[in-house]
Amino acid sequence: MNIRMTVYILGLLMMFEAVFMAVPSVTAVIYHEQQLWLFAAIALFCLICGWLMTLAKPERKNLSARDGFLIVALSWIVLSVFGALPFYISGCIPHFVDALFESVSGFTTTGASILHEVESLPRCMLMWRSFTHWVGGMGVLVFIMAFLPISGGQNMYLMKAESPGPSVSKLVPRVRTTAIWLYGIYFVLTLIEFILLAFGDMSVFDALNIAVATAGTGGFAVTNASMGSYTPYSQVVVTVFMILFSINFTSYFLLLKKKPKESFNTEVKVFLGIVTFAIVTISLDIRHMYRTVSETVRHAAFTVGSLISTTGFGTEDFDRWPSYARTLLVMLMFIGACAGSTGGGIKVSRIVIFFKNMHNELRVMTHPRQVKKVKMDGRQVEGEVIRTIHVYLACYLLTCVVSILILSLDGHDLTTNFTAVVATLNNIGPGLNLVGPTSNYDVFSTCSKCVLIFDMLAGRLELFPIILLLSPATWKK
Repeated sequence: MNIRMTVYILGLLMMFEAVFMAVPSVTAVIYHEQQLWLFAAIALFCLICGWLMTLAKPERKNLSARDGFLIVALSWIVLSVFGALPFYISGCIPHFVDALFESVSGFTTTGASILHEVESLPRCMLMWRSFTHWVGGMGVLVFIMAFLPISGGQNMYLMKAESPGPSVSKLVPRVRTTAIWLYGIYFVLTLIEFILLAFGDMSVFDALNIAVATAGTGGFAVTNASMGSYTPYSQVVVTVFMILFSINFTSYFLLLKKKPKESFNTEVKVFLGIVTFAIVTISLDIRHMYRTVSETVRHAAFTVGSLISTTGFGTEDFDRWPSYARTLLVMLMFIGACAGSTGGGIKVSRIVIFFKNMHNELRVMTHPRQVKKVKMDGRQVEGEVIRTIHVYLACYLLTCVVSILILSLDGHDLTTNFTAVVATLNNIGPGLNLVGPTSNYDVFSTCSKCVLIFDMLAGRLELFPIILLLSPATWKK
């Protein structure tokens, strides 16, 4: 393992986290809040620690695949721990595990919270909560690579370990240029949403918070009613952008390059098909609960967009909806967004490839001499990608089972435990029953919260970096 390079990158990360804290600091200045000095002190501490860690320039800058996984896992843990300090030191969240839960939930874009109400928090704290979604949405190391060529040609290992999806490819020959393109598209979409929301019923502060939270498909809101307290116009805008941020950013790049056929690929078609099916059938299932068709479709579309994008905003308590609607929503939690988006979940591309491979294997059983390759958009899917998907699904299932088993020791009902694990592992936020849209995760013990913290990190990093970090074999030379 390249220890010196790992320390160097972690140092850069801490320096960038100090820069990120400028956002809540400016908010504190605008609203004359005393937490300004707290954010400034923590930022200075991060800056000094990061500077000391980068003093010794690594002689060997090459990174292996193992280095990439470990650096990404350690980076997100360090980012979350220092991101929890403002909540803990200020006293807004008096227990460190709770503060860490909130921080991890923010950076992993989960949106699960232990807070019973948020409107009493200082505005700078609300801004920090929301901004962590934006930082974590595209990936903090991708953000750093957009500014600094940290490891030459080997930094693709970092992007692969941090980016969601079964496979990651460069948009352009240079990884740094790829990172710039990704964050450029990310920033522009966020800005457009902010402008549209600011022209509606939202204040500038609310619009900025909701825009960055939507962009990261996070779900931290600045009101206790989440999106339920805003006008239908704002709810429709957020619905559209939750779905837009759920689509692979490569599709937007291809559109900019005037390649519409390539951008509208199989994954996008299946994703939009699932969204349409869910909205139509759930609208029919809940039509008796609302006065008009438009109101019914609006709430159904918002909730479907929120859960399949793994954002977690809410306009209604969907835990009160009929059984079919709730069951389908839980299924959407598993499916998640497209690969290469800011959304979580298993990812549509994995599910498509898995079913294509399953279909081929069943055909081979009846026609042993037949050889048929798995193809996606006219291209053959490599065997390594299929194998990785199978390993991922096995690890995913095992993590789910073990997590639910540990949470059951708290004595809560199965629906609460099951959906809490599904919601955190898929980076969604709300579940059902005790962790429903109108509840929070404070009902769990410290041990269970630690398990859910692990699930949030594992879900955001696609399992492998966090699992490899805990494997003794990873640390052997």
